[in-house]
Amino acid sequence: MQTDKETLDREGGNAERDGVMNAEDLFERLETWVDAGGMRALDLALARFVHDRGGETDPAVLLAVALTSERNAHGHVCLDLVGTLQRPDLVLGGPRTDSVEAGEARRALSGLLATLRIRDWLARLSASPAIQYMPDPLQTDETGDMDEPPPLVLQGTPDRPLLYLRRYWLDEQRIRSGIERRLATVVDLPLDRVRDLLDRLFPAESGARLDPWQKIACALAARNTFAVITGGPGTGKTTTVVRLLALLQGLAMGRGETPLRIRLAAPTGKAAARLNASIAGQVAGLPLDALSEGERIRAEIPTQVTTLHRLLGPVPDSRHFRHHAGNPLPADLVVVDEASMVDVEMMAALLAALRPETRLVLLGDKDQLASVEAGAVLGDLCQRAREAHYRPETADWLRDVTGHPIPSIHLDPDGRPLDQAIVMLRRSYRFSPEGGIGALAELVNTSLPDRRSAAERLSALDALFARRQPEADGPLGRIEAIRLRDAEDADFDRLARDGYADYLRRMRDDDPGERASREALDAWAAAVLEAHGRFQLLTALRRGAWGVEGLNRRLIGVLSAGPEPLLRPHAGPSPRLGGTTEGWFAGRPVMVTRNDYGLRLMNGDIGIALEVPVRQSDGGVRRVLRVAFPSGDGSGAIRWILPSRLASVETVLAMTVHKSQGSEFVHTALVLPDAPNPVLTRELLYTGITRARERFTLLYQEPQVLADALSRGVERVSGLSLTPAAGE
Repeated sequence: MQTDKETLDREGGNAERDGVMNAEDLFERLETWVDAGGMRALDLALARFVHDRGGETDPAVLLAVALTSERNAHGHVCLDLVGTLQRPDLVLGGPRTDSVEAGEARRALSGLLATLRIRDWLARLSASPAIQYMPDPLQTDETGDMDEPPPLVLQGTPDRPLLYLRRYWLDEQRIRSGIERRLATVVDLPLDRVRDLLDRLFPAESGARLDPWQKIACALAARNTFAVITGGPGTGKTTTVVRLLALLQGLAMGRGETPLRIRLAAPTGKAAARLNASIAGQVAGLPLDALSEGERIRAEIPTQVTTLHRLLGPVPDSRHFRHHAGNPLPADLVVVDEASMVDVEMMAALLAALRPETRLVLLGDKDQLASVEAGAVLGDLCQRAREAHYRPETADWLRDVTGHPIPSIHLDPDGRPLDQAIVMLRRSYRFSPEGGIGALAELVNTSLPDRRSAAERLSALDALFARRQPEADGPLGRIEAIRLRDAEDADFDRLARDGYADYLRRMRDDDPGERASREALDAWAAAVLEAHGRFQLLTALRRGAWGVEGLNRRLIGVLSAGPEPLLRPHAGPSPRLGGTTEGWFAGRPVMVTRNDYGLRLMNGDIGIALEVPVRQSDGGVRRVLRVAFPSGDGSGAIRWILPSRLASVETVLAMTVHKSQGSEFVHTALVLPDAPNPVLTRELLYTGITRARERFTLLYQEPQVLADALSRGVERVSGLSLTPAAGE
């Protein structure tokens, strides 16, 4: 911000401070708000800490501290002060209870915000000993030898001041500086060699339906030590990055250099396993047979993918990693898939762990839901990706090495440095825009003008669902909408039984028997896991009848009902199954919710409980429950884990859309709740739709709930869009 502290004090610091409450009044209201579920006890505790330890008594400052922490819990990196005054309802949203006390607390907190003017608020915040005020929006940390730097930072721009908890501000600083350093370096490439390798990797076969943006993406990423390749489902992000790796290894070998040390990573074990499974075939299929060093290039492209946590090496019982600025990762190139899932803290840790010359390539769909934790790094970086904004000199170079001219609509003489390092893939090889899943995803992903009524928004969606539906395995993908009459609608039950029948019948009918070998049991488990991955019910919420908890209970009931139950859940001691198996039953699908390095299981890994035979010392056989997990290395091997060793798992007959990121299913069904909820957004609908490969089913009760979701987009507050990485 260009206004210094003295000016703020002079113009706003002497504003009337009597207000509507003092600090103790504020804490009383905040306690009520916490009890009502309007914010966390942690948020209130931070404000009390600033009051008790820092001596801060100004209620306007203490409320800002609590709200900054509260916003972090909702995925925001910082508090937008102007936005808070303009829309206090966004930060004082719906509590879990709507009691008289909660209503009074909300009115009191809203009343305090209503008395504030931004200049006065900034003056009071900048004067607080708990807040480090940085007028320059690009100013970096200047705490020097402070033993205890202020816990909050006030920065931003004059028209968009932002209040941070210090650790999130430091994370943004690390991301900004890490990207900025790389954007300042343009790699000097041998043009003839680049052209030759690109032409081999993207052969102009007669009649081939090639997307020129894939070739452009490889060229642009080779020219930069930081690059982002974004695109929707089926646009060939993995295909493109494998060819990029071949290009870079081919360039290194052409210079007589040691092959690049490449590391591949993803945010979750499931996402890593998916990339792992697809990348080996992509490498084997590289069109390099005519090149003398083609086999060497293939051999130097890794096919093993790890999670980001494993890549950085977590230090037990801490937030720290083994690899950091003082002990950087030994790699020349790091590729991160599903980057939309990476939060600001993890991205900062990754960039801090890379040597300055290490290349970083991010892959992901910018339109998917952002990370569960604070930040939307990929979305922030890709705000201008669709328009591209390439400078004429960038476009000329790309045309020279790829043979593809950049359309004039994507040229911008004032393009930012970051724009020159981002490519959006625009052609889906999986879906057609003419209808089906691809057209549905595009329609949902489009931000319609606010003047469009809910009826108009729904009309376009209804028309798309009403089109003649193709076969599920066609180029469009089959879509269906089912309007449920109530929570007990039999259509829901039929869909669930049909969807999950395949894996449950395979579990029952293909059981290899009590004398089965380990190999036969592994093959059986692999087949059951594959069949389970063909259908998944998704929901937006965790709690309530239409949340994960309620739906999983209902699904267990549906699947275990009738004369031919598909599930036979049980609980308590079971001698036949080898002891106590509370909450466990054969066929129970579970997702790991916390990394377990001892068991080599990562957050997002999915396994299924199966009854397996165990031979006894007397020669007999008894059945016990074991949970089968795929090894995750693409080998098809199975790992069997005792249920009692799985401390952090949850049933995933129903799964949240957030948890489904990094996964794909043949048929995905998304069920919406029966009442509006702020979590329902276009991004959530888009992410749920794009988890489907061949068939998507939408289940809903109230059209208005669907209309609200179509009208609402995710807006996560951060300062990354104000940094040199995005600007000049």
